[in-house]
Amino acid sequence: MTEDSQRLANFRVNLVPAVLALANPPWQQAVWLDPSTFENLDHIFHVLFDDFCDADQPEQYLGISLRTDEEVTLMRQLGSALNAADAEAPNDTDQEYLQATTWPEVVAVAGRLAQVMVSNDLSELVALHSTESVETATATEADGQAPAGSAPDEHQNAGETAVSPGQGASAATTQECHTAGGFFCTRPERRLAHRRPAVGRTWPSGRS
Repeated sequence: MTEDSQRLANFRVNLVPAVLALANPPWQQAVWLDPSTFENLDHIFHVLFDDFCDADQPEQYLGISLRTDEEVTLMRQLGSALNAADAEAPNDTDQEYLQATTWPEVVAVAGRLAQVMVSNDLSELVALHSTESVETATATEADGQAPAGSAPDEHQNAGETAVSPGQGASAATTQECHTAGGFFCTRPERRLAHRRPAVGRTWPSGRS
């Protein structure tokens, strides 16, 4: 995996769960409105607008945390929907956001974006696995070893069997695939809720 691919995966391990949370009203009611939990809408805003993307200008994050133009378009729509809900939350509370007339649009757009992002990540994982399989087979052939499952060479003795690829290569491939695929199931670590807003963005009173 290249350095750029690793950065993209690291950003999305935080971004995708935030989008999924916006698409999940039961989660919002159960978690965001519970004062004993860490995650709330402040966390989501910082992930989407400050730390791992800029939902106002998402094209800047194409190739950094967003994979395709479709993701950029949907992220911009999500940012607009969140800004519209913000206008209906004068006291800037999570309860006000969830009760805003525009909140269903936030949930709908987040659902479409989440589906696209997860689909793109799964496709990338399949492509990575295929590439690693080809590279492993090529390395095995270069070492003079027969790929696993291939028929023994006709010159081999009757009691000999084909040599399978080394376990080290298989383990390395598996570990790299696990590393690349971590963003499908890993939620971000709980972080400090108070972050400095991104330059050029003015937060409503109460969000810092």
